[in-house]
Amino acid sequence: MDTRTLTLTVFSAGNQVLARFSNISIGSGGAAEIRRRGDETTPLGVFHVAWIDRHSRYGTFYGFDYPSEAIARRAHAEGSISQAQRDAIIEALQQHRVPPQNTPLGGRLGIHGLGNGDPDIHRAVNWTDGCVALTNPQIRQLARWVRIGTRVVVN
Repeated sequence: MDTRTLTLTVFSAGNQVLARFSNISIGSGGAAEIRRRGDETTPLGVFHVAWIDRHSRYGTFYGFDYPSEAIARRAHAEGSISQAQRDAIIEALQQHRVPPQNTPLGGRLGIHGLGNGDPDIHRAVNWTDGCVALTNPQIRQLARWVRIGTRVVVN
């Protein structure tokens, strides 16, 4: 997904474009290489869908395995998280578990729909706390390609 053009593109294994969704919304704080809890930024990087909640307040929610190992290592080097927090994140990822969501890096990030949200606000501004939001019809269409383990690139 491209945070500058606010588009989400679905690619096949052979790198063919399967779908492109425009007018997505990201965090109201923009995008950042290292997200910190409460800054309302959408993290840049490579993630995977780690869980799916089909009954969230935003409709379907595709949760990321955020923070990634690269983000954890960089945040530790910058002093944003402790070595124990970095190690816990890396260990969880190596064991294919959702990494800790309660570090200073935040958590519960992913792709979701609007649910009962206002489509006019969605069209006008980036409004999420750091997630990527699509319209309800878009999130329903996206469902045909997304599974646990689906790779997501946010740039």
